[in-house]
Amino acid sequence: MADTATASPSATGTATSPGAAPEPRLSLQCDAIGPDTTAIRSLDWDRSRFDIEFGLRNGTTYNSFLVRGERTALIDTSHLKFESTWLPLLEEQIDPQAIDVLIVSHTEPDHSGLIGHLLDRNPEITIVASKVAIQFLENQVHRPFKSQAVKSGDELDLGTNPASGVQHRFEFLSAPNLHWPDTIFSFDHGTGILYTCDAFGLHYCSDDLFDVDPGAIAPDFRFYYDCLMGPNARSVLQAMKRMDALPEITTVAVGHGPLLRHHLGLWLGDYREWSAGRSKGEAYAAVCYVSQYGFCDRLSQAIARGIGKAGAQVQLVDLRATDAQELSALVGEASAVVVPTWPAGGDAELQTSVGTLLAALNPKQWVACYDAFGGNDEPIDTVASQLRSLGQKSAFEPLRIRQVPQVADYQRCEEAGTDLGQLLTREKTIAAMKAIDGDLDKALGRVSGGLYVVTARQEDTGADGGSTGLASATASATARSSAMVASWVAQASFDPPGITVAVAKDRAIEALMQVGDRFVLNVLRDDNHQQLLRHFLKRFPPGADRFAGVNTLEGVAVGGPVLGDALAYLGCRVVQRLEGPDHWIIYAEVEQGNVADTEASTAVHHRKVGNHY
Repeated sequence: MADTATASPSATGTATSPGAAPEPRLSLQCDAIGPDTTAIRSLDWDRSRFDIEFGLRNGTTYNSFLVRGERTALIDTSHLKFESTWLPLLEEQIDPQAIDVLIVSHTEPDHSGLIGHLLDRNPEITIVASKVAIQFLENQVHRPFKSQAVKSGDELDLGTNPASGVQHRFEFLSAPNLHWPDTIFSFDHGTGILYTCDAFGLHYCSDDLFDVDPGAIAPDFRFYYDCLMGPNARSVLQAMKRMDALPEITTVAVGHGPLLRHHLGLWLGDYREWSAGRSKGEAYAAVCYVSQYGFCDRLSQAIARGIGKAGAQVQLVDLRATDAQELSALVGEASAVVVPTWPAGGDAELQTSVGTLLAALNPKQWVACYDAFGGNDEPIDTVASQLRSLGQKSAFEPLRIRQVPQVADYQRCEEAGTDLGQLLTREKTIAAMKAIDGDLDKALGRVSGGLYVVTARQEDTGADGGSTGLASATASATARSSAMVASWVAQASFDPPGITVAVAKDRAIEALMQVGDRFVLNVLRDDNHQQLLRHFLKRFPPGADRFAGVNTLEGVAVGGPVLGDALAYLGCRVVQRLEGPDHWIIYAEVEQGNVADTEASTAVHHRKVGNHY
C-alpha cells in the first residue's frame, strides 16, 4: 500500500455519555491504483441502511480519485459526514487550488456532499459532468461555478504527466439511469481505468482495496444489482454496449466497495447475464419518478424492485430528465404505468412532461400512483383520477405516505410492486404450469414435505447504525416483518447444524433473508395446524401486518416472532443463497431452538401435482 491514512471518531478519544449511541466508525484509505492515480476511500463501517432502505450487513464506502497528468482531475468527492477528515486528507495529497477539473459522475449526495466545500477552497475549478448533473448541482451548491457539459464520445485531455510519461486522456460515456438520470462513466486511456460511480459497485466495507476475495463480496454485489441496477436493466445493457467499444479495461473504479480488477470478467459477465435476463420480452412496467423531489427516487426504486422480484420487466422513467419523445414511447409502450404525486404548480418543463405522460396513456394499461411526500404535491386522489381518465385498470390502491418514509413504507411499496409484477406475469405463469408433462407433474407432486411458517422481523437501526434492541410486540413504522408458509425445508448439515429453505423469488420475506440475516422456522404440529395454515396462506395487502390476531412469543428468538401454537421453533442465520430459476435456496445455520411437545408430530404436506404449491 503506497499511503494509508485512517481517521475515526473512536480513535480520537471522544467521550460518550452513558446510554448514548456509539459514534459510527469512519475511516479513510488513500492508495495508488495506477500511474499518477490515487484512490481516496471513505470507509463507513457501521452504516446499515442505504437508498431504498435495503439493509447493509457490511457497511459501505464512498470512493473518489485523483488523476495527475499535466493538469489534475478529481473524480467525485465524498459524503458530508466525512467533512472533518476527507478534506484534510485531500489537502495532504494536493493543494485544492492545484486541482483543475472536478469530474462529477453523478450528483447523489453520498458522492457530491463535499463539492461546496471544494468550491470554497478553489472557486476556479471546472466541473465536468452531464448536462443534467450540472443542472442538479446548480440547485445543490447555490453559487456560480465553471462547468463543462459532456456526453458520450466527448473527451478531456489532462496531458502527459512529466514524471511517468503517461498521457491521461479521458473519454466520457453517458450512462443515464445507472442509477440516476445524470450518470456518466469516465475512461482514462492512459491507465485503462473506467470510473463508473454506482454501476458495478457494492455496499461492502473492508480494508481490501480490490476484489481479492470474490466469494466474500459476491452476495453483496448481487444484492446491490437487484436493488439499484436491475430495475434499469435495459439501460445497463446500453451502457455496456458503449463500454464494448473502449480499449481494454484494466480496472473498474466503482463509487462504493472494493475496486474491480482481479476478477473483472466475472463481474461484467454477471451484469450482462442478469440484465439480459431481465430485458427479455416486451411487456414491462414503467415506474415514473421526479428526480430530486421528495422521496420519489427511493420510493420508485422500492416499487421497481418489487416488480422485478415477480419476474416482470420494469423501467424507471425520470419525468424531469427524459425527453418528450422518449417519455411518450416508454409510457405508451408499457403494460403498466406507476407515477408519483408531482409538484403542484411545478416548473413549465415538468408540467410539459406530465402532459406528455398523460397523453401517452392508453386504456389497456394497468395504472397506479404513490405519494412523493415532497411537501407541495398534487393530491394523490387527483393524480389517481387523472391516470384512470381513459378507463385504465388500477394495479394497486394509491400508496399514501403520511410521514417521512420509514422502512415499513418502503416494504409496502415493494410488496405493491410485487403484486403488480404478478399481474404482468400471470399468463406466463399459467403457461409454464400447463407446459409440464402430465405424468412427470403427478410424479413430482408425490415428493412430500413438512409444514412450517417462516417468520422474520428487522428493526430499523437508522441510517448510520445503532441497534434499537429486540423487536417490539407489534410491527411498527420503524420495523419490517414478514412471514410465509414453507414446505420445501430440509436439514442440510450436522456440524454446525444447518437447514435449507426454498423461498420463491417473489415472496416478500425474501428481502429479509439475505446473507447474515436471521429468521425463525416455526414447525407446525399435525394435530393443530389448520388455523395457522389458513391465516398465513391468505393474500395480504401490501404492508399488512402478517401477525395481527396471531398468538406470538416476542423476544424468544432473535430473527423474528415465535408462533405460540407451533410445535417447535428454530432460530436461524442465513449463510448462503443458491439461485434457482424461480426460488432462492437458503442455507442457514441453526443457532437456537426448542420443542413445545416432544410427543406431537410435524404436520405433513402431500401434493398431487408438482407444478404449483
